[in-house]
Amino acid sequence: MESHNCKPLVSVIIPAYNVEKYLDECLSSIINQTLTDIEIIVVNDGSTDHTLAIARSYAEKNNNIIVVDKENGGIVSARKAGIRVASADYIGFVDGDDWIDEQMYEVFYDLMTKKNVDMIAAGLNVYYGEDHITL
Repeated sequence: MESHNCKPLVSVIIPAYNVEKYLDECLSSIINQTLTDIEIIVVNDGSTDHTLAIARSYAEKNNNIIVVDKENGGIVSARKAGIRVASADYIGFVDGDDWIDEQMYEVFYDLMTKKNVDMIAAGLNVYYGEDHITL
């Protein structure tokens, strides 16, 4: 994580419940962002699979990853737990079974700071085997 003023530009919060099949791809997509000055907060929401172990493994290798482990309380509870430890002025959310384009947070950060907007929502691509839907 680059250091501009000792705190990251963006905190990315990942609520994670039983997403062991998807968490590697999710975390890789965030670690490989073109905006590198980010903090990644994985909130394990009481998973019963290997989600917590995977998150901790990534945190051991990446000093910008924080793992929060809590009892299951649902996605809103997990997001709030992540917000409590976030240190950046800008916060983003990525679900643990999703992955993002490598430029997403650079584009979003530029829009937020240059256009002075309060919030950005992204479209998404949905993959069902061979089928692909853009929303």
